[in-house]
Amino acid sequence: MKETKIYYKKTKLNDPILFVGLPGIGSIGSLVAEHLRKELKAKKFATLYSPYFPYQIIMLKAGSFRLVSNRFYFAKGAKGKSDIVILLGDAQPLTPEGQYEVNEKIVEFFKQLGGRRIFTIGGYSMGAQYVKSPRVFGLGTDQDTVGQIKKYGVVPTDSTGMSVLGSAGMIVAFSKKHRISAACIMGETGMLDVDANSAKAVLQVIGKVIGKEIKLGSIEKLSGETEKMLKELGEPQLAHFPIEAGRPKEDTSYIR
Repeated sequence: MKETKIYYKKTKLNDPILFVGLPGIGSIGSLVAEHLRKELKAKKFATLYSPYFPYQIIMLKAGSFRLVSNRFYFAKGAKGKSDIVILLGDAQPLTPEGQYEVNEKIVEFFKQLGGRRIFTIGGYSMGAQYVKSPRVFGLGTDQDTVGQIKKYGVVPTDSTGMSVLGSAGMIVAFSKKHRISAACIMGETGMLDVDANSAKAVLQVIGKVIGKEIKLGSIEKLSGETEKMLKELGEPQLAHFPIEAGRPKEDTSYIR
């Protein structure tokens, strides 16, 4: 394989909205995308392979395996409403060249499907602290898009000079190039590798976007287990990870 390719089954979609949730800070994108896939009973219709992904395979049941990939799923919207497309996957591209090729390919493919709106999902790093009541930050391709996400309770970013790494940022950039409305929505997060609490906050925003209540039982259970674990660490340890986080510190280096 010398270039990124998408293999897909032709699917008729009604004004689809794309939600992109790939591995990143706090695993927020992955948690949100997988939860959406299950709750909406979305069906796979396309798979993206790239030589820029990690050179490995994923083991499956009964001695089988599959190549590392990103996968597109779709769920029909309510009558008269947009269909939902979800992109999730095992990894992001490993190199800058790969980030440019893969993410533009994603945008071009979605545009080919007739899509006009994209939401990427990531984490907004607060450093070494646990955020009990996370906010959702966001940025967009234009002021109209920023105005729309504000209506959903998203806080527009105001941290000049900070970077949004990987697909969460690059897809928004390529969306602007291809004249597609796109926003990056980021759950506030800190010390956790898997931040279910932040994923829950993002899912509540997505529910408003699609006009559908999303059941959060499994995410709330995971979030509760995490908080229980942190409490068991004891007060001395928790002192290093304040429960309520304020504005991002100046040394926060990047978002993803």
